[in-house]
This record gives sequence, structure tokens and C-alpha cells, in this order.
Amino acid sequence: MYFDHAATTPIRQVARDAWLAASEFLNPAGQYAAGRAANRALSEAREAVASLLDCEPIEVIFTGSGTEADNLAIQGLFRQSELSRVVSTEIEHPAVLETVAALGADVAMLPLTDGRVSSFEPLAEPAALATCMWANNETGILQPVHELVEAAGQTPVHVDAVQAVGHIPVSFASLGATTLAASAHKFGGPRGVGILLARRSGLAPTLYGGGQQRGIRPGTIDVAGAVATAAALREAVAEIDTEQARLSELRDRLRAGIELIDGAVIHSTGDLLPGHLHVSFPGAEGDSLIMLLDMLGVAASTGSACASGVNRASHVLLAMGVPEEVARGALRLTLGRTTTSDEVEFLLAHLGGIARQAREAGMAI
Repeated sequence: MYFDHAATTPIRQVARDAWLAASEFLNPAGQYAAGRAANRALSEAREAVASLLDCEPIEVIFTGSGTEADNLAIQGLFRQSELSRVVSTEIEHPAVLETVAALGADVAMLPLTDGRVSSFEPLAEPAALATCMWANNETGILQPVHELVEAAGQTPVHVDAVQAVGHIPVSFASLGATTLAASAHKFGGPRGVGILLARRSGLAPTLYGGGQQRGIRPGTIDVAGAVATAAALREAVAEIDTEQARLSELRDRLRAGIELIDGAVIHSTGDLLPGHLHVSFPGAEGDSLIMLLDMLGVAASTGSACASGVNRASHVLLAMGVPEEVARGALRLTLGRTTTSDEVEFLLAHLGGIARQAREAGMAI
């Protein structure tokens, strides 16, 4: 039973079929017939993604991951600016947090209330760029990105939409951001393919090579990966309305059952992605919860970084003001298209006992 769709969601059959059909395409830069055929397939994939995300085909850049897309956007926007100030938030994914930290910039953080950006005051001063995720990968809380872009004015804005694309409607045109990152495996596409949407204004290059994809992401493009990504996104977008309703109902049922467990703390509140639920069981170690669930055949995550076998409190929860001892008992349960009602009921039937066992095991020193 799989409750870790925020980490990766199983690949869709339509993506498998599309990848296999496109797997024999050769280099799309080739001037011979086989190269032209590959380029046509790549162009069709780019046009499909552009149509589904409401942007121009030239704005679609295929990358190797959402992390790479975030890096290309943030570093590229920063390098082309004469300013050294960056505006961000404390709840970003490490792909953004660590990239921003590596810039050596003067970083201003947007204030948060209950895990959501609550003030745009730092945007009143000019900045090289502002960056904010559309939906948090741990709590599922949606950020006011449309309002943020408006408040930013002339400041370029990068939006990490890795958790949002394929799960809620996304229009790059109406959003008005300068760049946006997505990742295929979050909506049932292949692993190892990301998407960067970048306006024609351009980015300073951070990679150098053959000049492919406007020079922003040079290198031979994975045609099969791009074709499979377009196929997965097409199916995911077509399912958004029905899946939002179905997953929201399952998530709310799961939340109601967890709220009955002694001491449970719910972190996912307000406007959310349909399949996210982040909770804590104070007195339990997150790693203990994961291992006990795994023994039952349930896959879940803590939503926090783990290094050297030591469970670390989530930086997202700490930024939300959650005490460390509560944050260390966090459990992230994320639902997706394969999640069933029976699986939710099974989890609820056992989670209370799991929490008691984890508490009995105690906290690591």
C-alpha cells in the first residue's frame, strides 16, 4: 500500500507505451531523415506540454529533473541581474533552498502564518529574483503565487511547481511568473525528466555546450522521455477534476480518523493539494513510525531529511513554529491515483497501534 505519492507516483501505462514507441528515435539535431523524425516527435511533445500548461512551445525546456529546472532558473535569473538581493521562503524544497544559499546573495524571507506566505513586504524593495513554491511538498499547503507575482512587480519570479503540475490547474500565461519548474515523475511520467518553463526574456546560461533549448539547457535531448512526459501530463490534466474530488474525500476521511488518535497533531491545514496529509505523533520518532508501517506493507515517509541514520526535524515544520519534539514525530501520508478506499481504511485500522508502539520505543537521544 503506497502512501508516498509526493515522493514519486507510479508511472502511467500511457507513459510506458509512449516511451517505448519513441525509444528508437535518434538525435533530434540530425539533419538526415531519422534526425528529422526525432525532432518532429520532440516538437510535438513540446507543443503538447505548452498546450497543457498554457504557454508557448518555445518556453518549454526539457531538463533531467525538477531540481535541475530549479537550479537553471534561479542561477540564470540571478546571473543576469545587477542586484544581489533574493526573496524566498523558509519552507522551500532543498532544490531551491540550497541553490539560493549557494548564490552568496542577501536573502530576505517572506513571512509565514500556518505554513503559508502571509505578507509580501520584502518584495517592496527591488531584488534579482523572488522564488516561492506553488505547493509545499510536505504539508501540501498551497501558496498565494498569483498574488506574489503581482506584488513582485518588475522583480522576476521563479515558481517551483513540482508538486502542483498535474494535480491542480496550472496556467503559465495567467500566472505571470518568469520561470516555473515541474517534474514528470510527480504526475506519472518517467523518472529523470523535468520541465522548465522560461519566458522569452531569457536566462543567463549556467551550462555550456551545443546551444540546444535556447542555450539554457544544452545537450542532446531525451526524446523518448519528453514524449512520455507529454503523454503522462495529458492524462493527468484530463483527470484533475475527478481526482481532486476523489482524493480530497479520501484525505478528509483519513484526517478525521487520525484526529481520533490520542495526541495526533495535524499540520496540513487551509488550502491544500488534494492528496497531502502531514501529521505528528509527539513522543514517537518518525523513523519508528516508518519502519513499523513498512512491516505492515505500508509505504510512507516522514517528509524530513535523514542523515547518518538520525531523524532530523523537518525544516518546513520548524519554520511553521512547530516544536522540535513534535516535528520529529512527523508522518507524511500522500495519496494518488492508485490509492483506494480500502487502503485508507486499512491504514486507519492500524495507525493508532503503530503510534502507540512508536511512542513505547521512545525518542532517539
